[in-house]
Amino acid sequence: MAQHFDICIRGAGIVGRALALLLARERLRVALVAAPQTASKTQDVRAYALNGASKQLLDSLRAWPDTQHATPIQRMHVVGDGNSQVQFDAQAQGAEALTWIVDVPALEQRLADAVRYQPLIEVVDAPVAAPLTAICEGRASSTRAELGVEFDITPYPQTAIATRLDCAQPHHQVARQWFSPLGILAFLPLGGPQGSSVAVVWSAPKDIVPQWLEAEPAAFCEMLGSISQGVLGELHLQGPRMAWPLQHAMAQRWCGSFPAHSPLPGSWVLVGDAAHNVHPLAGQGLNLGLADVQTLGQLLQQRKDWQSTGDLRLLRRYARTRQAAMLPISLAMDGIQQLFGRTEPSLQVLRNWGMNQFERCTPLKHWITQQAMGLR
Repeated sequence: MAQHFDICIRGAGIVGRALALLLARERLRVALVAAPQTASKTQDVRAYALNGASKQLLDSLRAWPDTQHATPIQRMHVVGDGNSQVQFDAQAQGAEALTWIVDVPALEQRLADAVRYQPLIEVVDAPVAAPLTAICEGRASSTRAELGVEFDITPYPQTAIATRLDCAQPHHQVARQWFSPLGILAFLPLGGPQGSSVAVVWSAPKDIVPQWLEAEPAAFCEMLGSISQGVLGELHLQGPRMAWPLQHAMAQRWCGSFPAHSPLPGSWVLVGDAAHNVHPLAGQGLNLGLADVQTLGQLLQQRKDWQSTGDLRLLRRYARTRQAAMLPISLAMDGIQQLFGRTEPSLQVLRNWGMNQFERCTPLKHWITQQAMGLR
């Protein structure tokens, strides 16, 4: 007898698995399309900054990693390319933490384990028929392309370089970021509250990326030490260097119906990076994807008894809600990147003056911080 599914999820990354677990918890039968696993010879050095809303969601799915792999951040220190800086403090917000830096392999493993023990999720190797197909395939989604959905991409003149470092000084749960002529460098604390290692995300100008991907470890660490003003002492490379191009992107359509000639009729919806990409300078990428999951899950859970999971009215409401929430964040990230990507002296003076004014404007700073923490 053919298996009946309420939803088919294409893509078994963090967003796809989180959505599968959330919908299975609501007693929906889920088919999760996962590519065959291949053993990677390269260490995954990625880490995500997850806010309180994302933590609450993953906690509820029993997929939150232990403290060793999810370091709570008490303070953030952002330094401009002149005499300017901005500091954020969890205590000033009355919060447990500003954000958590989560080790990607540890989070993926927790989600995979949770999926394995959820009887309403069936992992399949090819798409199956369902009233709704959720496309969670990431920025290079093949299904989105097959549907002819325009993905408006604005490439940035930077490439992200990611790796991990051992530092001579402990990080003291402080996330740090530097804006400089050599790009935007972020040190994200790892290893728990007492740790002294960091995940690195360096948004570097494209023309210097090949040089620093191939540089000797000592020279590479010396460069990062120079940009970071030696704040954590001597640095040692702890993992390989990964790189990927940066872009701002948004799908023109977030939901719809499969064409009449499609072998798998029904409705479709875009979730996570398949729908939108932002610059990583504020660490909001996965938070936005998990907010998509939360919104879609709530709408499907609240639907009327007579409504299918593929009801286009529900899906359009999801698209409107998430697009409205995305707009100010997307514009802010793009604006900051464009401002700091310019080298004119007049703009350097203006942006550093603006950072100092922002630091002094307590109400605005508090509101922005609450937004980033997922509390508004």
